[in-house]
Amino acid sequence: MKQKLSVTVEKDVVAQLEKKVDGKIFRNMSHVIEYALREWVEKK
Repeated sequence: MKQKLSVTVEKDVVAQLEKKVDGKIFRNMSHVIEYALREWVEKK
């Protein structure tokens, strides 16, 4: 089950993340952020 999470980030970070949303690999911003967090957690 997914849980809603709210975060505040710099505008330039949001702009970089928005570039990753293409509808093919990443469906939306949540998908990009979830992927990035999962990668980070698994590497730690």
